Amino acid sequence: MNQTHSGKAIRLAIGGLATALLLLHAGCATPVGADKTSPARTYRQTHENAVSRAAPSAETRSVLHRFDQEKRFAKSPDGTLQLIHKKAVENRERGLLFALSELSYLAGERARRNVKPWELRDARDYHLAAAVYAWFFLFGDAAEPPPGAFDQRFRTACDLYNYGLGWALTARGSTNAVAVLTGGTRPLPVGRIELDIARPGFPWPLEDFDRFLVADHFLVRGLSVRNRQPGLGSPLIAVIPASEPAGIARSVPATVLLRVRGGLADLTQSGCRGSLELYSAYEATAVQIGAGSIPLETDTTVALAYELNQSFVWRIGKRQFWSSEESVPTDVYLRQPYQPGRVPVVFVHGTFSSPVKWAEMANTLSADPVLRQRCQFWQFLYNSGNPITYSAVKLREALAAKLQQLDPEGKDPALRQMVVIGHSQGGLLTKLTATDVGDQFLQLAFKTNRLEDLGLTAEQQAALRRYSCFEALPFVTRVIFISTPHRGSYLAGGFARKLARRLISLPSMLVSLSKDLAGLTGKLDMPEHLRGSATSIDGMSPRNPALLKLADLPLAPGIVGHSIIAVKGRGDYRQGKDGLVKYPSAHVDYVESEFIVRGPHSCQDLPPAVEEVRRILHEHLSHLPGGNGPPNREPDP
Repeated sequence: MNQTHSGKAIRLAIGGLATALLLLHAGCATPVGADKTSPARTYRQTHENAVSRAAPSAETRSVLHRFDQEKRFAKSPDGTLQLIHKKAVENRERGLLFALSELSYLAGERARRNVKPWELRDARDYHLAAAVYAWFFLFGDAAEPPPGAFDQRFRTACDLYNYGLGWALTARGSTNAVAVLTGGTRPLPVGRIELDIARPGFPWPLEDFDRFLVADHFLVRGLSVRNRQPGLGSPLIAVIPASEPAGIARSVPATVLLRVRGGLADLTQSGCRGSLELYSAYEATAVQIGAGSIPLETDTTVALAYELNQSFVWRIGKRQFWSSEESVPTDVYLRQPYQPGRVPVVFVHGTFSSPVKWAEMANTLSADPVLRQRCQFWQFLYNSGNPITYSAVKLREALAAKLQQLDPEGKDPALRQMVVIGHSQGGLLTKLTATDVGDQFLQLAFKTNRLEDLGLTAEQQAALRRYSCFEALPFVTRVIFISTPHRGSYLAGGFARKLARRLISLPSMLVSLSKDLAGLTGKLDMPEHLRGSATSIDGMSPRNPALLKLADLPLAPGIVGHSIIAVKGRGDYRQGKDGLVKYPSAHVDYVESEFIVRGPHSCQDLPPAVEEVRRILHEHLSHLPGGNGPPNREPDP
């Protein structure tokens, strides 16, 4: 009995001691203090703002506390905005303009998420006010000088301006991110602003575009990097409507800037004026505001990614490889509307492929400020199952037709400084734009260059000359070969060639020509690749004499060439291969540079290959009027 009471007493004593320790520990947690934590959490506490976390920054919280507006803003944001606006007009404190911008953005976010039907305030009014107040904070007249580069509020104000302007331009209640670019009077929580539309840096008529989308309302997927230049303005996606026969909608990056004219007091007095200025990301990277040059916020990646949302473009390469029917006609397609004075850079895809394979490279090159202002990027789409010389003719004729269409009088010298980049089979097509073949293919096929002696009809002679006799195009001045099988692919053997002939459907014109020539094979020593229904796989056979002849022919005078060769593994690259092409097949002696990429055959999206192309394009531009020096580039070991 005594032991029981003793044990209970001990347990009570221990419990009391534990309670006392807990109370003592609790007593150490003072109402105000500094707790040890990670720098990441500290950063969030000191850098959070209305854009990043839907909460006011420390600077704005200080202003709310200063005027005893914390509770009022939560219940009646308009009252708080009117009070602080009045104080800012009276004492001209720049810090109050920043608070007005951030509080307006927060109020806009709350109104945008509000589903109460009796709330009549338009969220876009608050978002537009956020952009206007941010403008006044950054550039307006105030008692203090404008914020400097080390002022944290500077970058936050730019974000409030950019994101606020983007939201302000969308339709009320819209969820499709369409920007409505119209002028007129826009109400604000305090006062109003009169807007007009201008396009000082957008060289194309607005009616040429189907719609403009706010870029910040889209996430990018599938590309390694989202290239964005920080600055001022709301990035847009300018969508060009799909046109027949291609049926592909194009997109180009743009930026809209709100330029405010007038002062803070004008919002409630005579009214403030502003211009919505539209700029192409290919045209301008900065604007003049006051005495300073201010960079434009641009996003070149999102327009490319949006264009590739069209699922059918991913199926074009496979579909057209097997079929004689072209869902998208063979042609040269411009990634952006034509602008005089820009050098064409033409991408030519490989076998079983399409222009989508150039997405990573196009994303990086378009982000380069020099390249996107001095180059225009084109793409050649073709049926990669057709014979190589047939596709080469299509490329040559499409390029010539495009120059005639864009510059019929020949007044744009930049178009005559063209760079053609070909991957795999596309490299062979590229070679046939830059080489003087003459009648050497004919001599290989018929042991003569006098077609008149072969008993051919005039149409047969014309067709053979069209697809056998090549001269370098006068407007191509530089070519880049990527993983190009100059001497054939070791996988284009007998089985692959026979299988391709059974499965690939050729255009009717080629089939007809093949039948016409079939009767001549008995009396002419025609090579195997010209007999029957030859395909591109036949053309890339290591036994194809025409291919081997082409490999030995140098580039025409005045044309500079470069090779990018993929090699798997880390051994001696001279003994290597990429999975389809061996190094000795891809190597040619007549190029100015050769760069080895450690990777597979489809290496055009690998960073070393992309960077080498960027270096080459800078080098190309450096030799033209107004050129920039090429960046340094060291080859991979």
